[in-house]
Amino acid sequence: MTQWFKTALMGCLLAVGFLAQAAEPIKVVYHLSDGIEQAARAMRNIRNHLNADPTAQIVVIGHGKGIDFMLPGAKTPAGGGFEGLISGLATENVSFRACNNTLVGRKIDASTLPLEAQVVPSGVAEVARLQAREGYVYLRP
Repeated sequence: MTQWFKTALMGCLLAVGFLAQAAEPIKVVYHLSDGIEQAARAMRNIRNHLNADPTAQIVVIGHGKGIDFMLPGAKTPAGGGFEGLISGLATENVSFRACNNTLVGRKIDASTLPLEAQVVPSGVAEVARLQAREGYVYLRP
C-alpha cells in the first residue's frame, strides 16, 4: 500500500467518523440550585439553545432553591408563570427533574410539581450521572 493510499484511506475514515458524530444530538444538562432568577435565565438560555439547535437533548435538574420555579404559582421576575414555559419546553423534549432530597428536606409534596417534572433521588447525583455515564455537557446559567 502506498503512503498516498494510506493517507487517503485514513482521511476517509476520519470523515466518516466525523459525520457519524455530527449526526448525534448534543446532550446538555442545565443545573439549577439558585432560585427563580437563575431559573428565568435558564428558560431563556434553553429557548435560545433550541432555536440554534432544535435537535439538542436537554435535561434541567433542580435542587435546593433550584426547584422553586417548579412549585405551584411560581412567577418569573417579570411576573409571568413558569407553568407555560415548562410545558412548552417539555413539548420540545426538554425534561425536568427535581431532587427528592430537596423535596423531603423542605417538606414539599412531589404531587405539587408539574406533570412534566420527574423526581430523582438526588439532584447532584443525577447531574454527575448524566455527565459521567451519558456524555452530557454541563451548563449552569
